[in-house]
Amino acid sequence: MITDNTDSIRQLLTEVLTRCPSEKETLEAQYGKDNVWKYDEVQNVFEITSFLAPFCFCTRKSDGAKGVLTFQHSPRYYFDFVPNY
Repeated sequence: MITDNTDSIRQLLTEVLTRCPSEKETLEAQYGKDNVWKYDEVQNVFEITSFLAPFCFCTRKSDGAKGVLTFQHSPRYYFDFVPNY
């Protein structure tokens, strides 16, 4: 059996993002105008390979950098790309 040591913190963060979702302008003010994407926009920039809410694992198409994006469910926005290396 695989143990997920991040489960409790991920659940808490997911609850916060669900209870208090941000609008795109608010996320852009926090993460930068070019670092927040709607669902159709994120597909142009990243290849998303898996989800572990509120995160998704992805590869940036421009340079192949692998990393993690945070997302909120509704309204659905992806933001805060953190490369693994």
